[in-house]
Amino acid sequence: MSAQKNVIIRTVKKRAPEGGSHGGSWKVAYADFVTAMMAFFLLMWLITMVAPEKRARVATYFKHFSLFEKSGISIMEKNAAILSETGGEMRIPKEMSQGAGTAMTREQLREKLKAETERKLADVKDQILVEVFEGGVRIQLVDKTGQPLFSLGGTEPSPVGRKMLKVIAENVQDVDNKIAIEGHTDALTYNSSRYTNWELSTERASAARKELETNGLDPDRLAQVSGYAATQPLIRENPNDPRNRRISIIIRYPEGAR
Repeated sequence: MSAQKNVIIRTVKKRAPEGGSHGGSWKVAYADFVTAMMAFFLLMWLITMVAPEKRARVATYFKHFSLFEKSGISIMEKNAAILSETGGEMRIPKEMSQGAGTAMTREQLREKLKAETERKLADVKDQILVEVFEGGVRIQLVDKTGQPLFSLGGTEPSPVGRKMLKVIAENVQDVDNKIAIEGHTDALTYNSSRYTNWELSTERASAARKELETNGLDPDRLAQVSGYAATQPLIRENPNDPRNRRISIIIRYPEGAR
């Protein structure tokens, strides 16, 4: 008689992962992601709310930050990269100032330009005319006997002309409106018909454009560069008046803007 064999049956129960059938670790990761995104957008909002010069300080601080060299230094302390060497005047990097003054009204821009010309161009302020009109703000740089913008018949700006264009370039960067540049001459004509006031006014407008760009004007803001010869005199009763030789810089504002 054969020996009886005992059959043993083992039942193995699999334990469900912690947190149920789907687990809960992904929820923690997702919560961290949402928190990080909220912090990021909050940071972006705060950056847009602070003044441009403070943004410049923050950007410069982190650009050159070193944990071992600058730990504990406040970002609001003076930084040589954004303070000028003469007088501690704040210099805002171009990338920080773009769009910063888009809300400046025409009247505000005119007053700012007048104040800056009084301060930086007192010796030639009578050669800078700033006016508000329906389409924007017009800045006119006019010739004067003894202080011309260009040499007689020439297309290269004089030292006086370069100085004025530099100050204008520095101040129109506070708005990002489109800009038009116009060249105008007096009614004096050339002996040769091969070169006329049309060519002269156009080349002077282009020379002014180059000078403005050299001093920081964004070329993408240019809408028009043109010459009008003597067709639009400033002094209508005397077409040969030297003040008719001028450069007009027009900051355009959209229709209905203040």
